[in-house]
Amino acid sequence: MGEMIGYARVSSAGQKLDIQIDALTGAGVQPEHLYEEKVSGTKRKGRDALEDMLARGIRKGDTVVVTRLDRLARSSRDLHNIAHKLDEKGVGLKVLEQDIDTTTPAGRLFFTMLGAIAEFETEIRKDRQREGIDATKLLKGTDAYPFKGRPASIKRADVDAAIAQHGSKAAAAKALGISRDSVYRVLRERTQVES
Repeated sequence: MGEMIGYARVSSAGQKLDIQIDALTGAGVQPEHLYEEKVSGTKRKGRDALEDMLARGIRKGDTVVVTRLDRLARSSRDLHNIAHKLDEKGVGLKVLEQDIDTTTPAGRLFFTMLGAIAEFETEIRKDRQREGIDATKLLKGTDAYPFKGRPASIKRADVDAAIAQHGSKAAAAKALGISRDSVYRVLRERTQVES
């Protein structure tokens, strides 16, 4: 039988991990198998303790223990990715407050259902996005097309005057508070109109 590997996380340095650590050690996690960090869970980047645990801290037969799912993952996609990695390594997952335990048949079923729901939500979101893109393509070229871009806010005369005053296109862009690309775009548009 493998080890119980605990993971505890709070979102900011001012918060304390004590309650989670007490719950994890109370569930049988040994202090030397405890990964903890104080970092926002909204992104995987920067969650070094989690990455270390997933890469080197778990072996086949181990069980990762967390107090709540939101301590481990902040989105369905993130949870799905972590669960997939655990499954590939032959590692179970136990969530204390939500009574999930993938080392039991009922726990695996429940977790699989959660994953299926998350996948279903992703597919619905993709379908809606695809419908929106298709509808927009049908409208393109008609007066009903809603995405025409904002009107130009830089006048050619202002660009010409700034170039004359400051001596270069880069200096003109800086003086006008716009990018050099915007200066070149205005000059290109003028050239196209004149030709």
